[in-house]
Amino acid sequence: MGKDSVKLIANNKKAYHDFFIEDTYEAGIALAGTEVKSLRRGNCSLKESFVRISKEGEVFIEGMHISPYEQGNIFNKDPLRVRKLLLNRAEIRKLGAGIREKGYTIVPLQVYFKGSLVKVQIGLARGKKLYDKRDSIAKKDAQRDMERAQKERERG
Repeated sequence: MGKDSVKLIANNKKAYHDFFIEDTYEAGIALAGTEVKSLRRGNCSLKESFVRISKEGEVFIEGMHISPYEQGNIFNKDPLRVRKLLLNRAEIRKLGAGIREKGYTIVPLQVYFKGSLVKVQIGLARGKKLYDKRDSIAKKDAQRDMERAQKERERG
């Protein structure tokens, strides 16, 4: 694997369904050795996870599940423990200003290896209303129907 190669571990499809993603950031994540080994096997889930900023200006991800490493025995950590995200001060300030605005939240979008480092892509997001979700689904269905018709026209 090269220095810039990216290997996706987990993707949060639900985030794209439930939110409008306004801006994305790449953050490092503070992990234990057994957690990294577990991630190498792809044992990670972003369902129900969210990001918060503490009063001290630190960013944490909560609800991210990393399965315990089988050979990890006593060194294994709690699968749902709170993990610190590593961002620079300017990015944290921008995110903080974003969540102070009405209706914005920070959601984890993907977890991936970038070279040998584990990175989390987080997004500043605004919640979708039910009618927005229906609109998104209708657009996706229309796009799929158009592609299907195009394929049949090419065959015919």
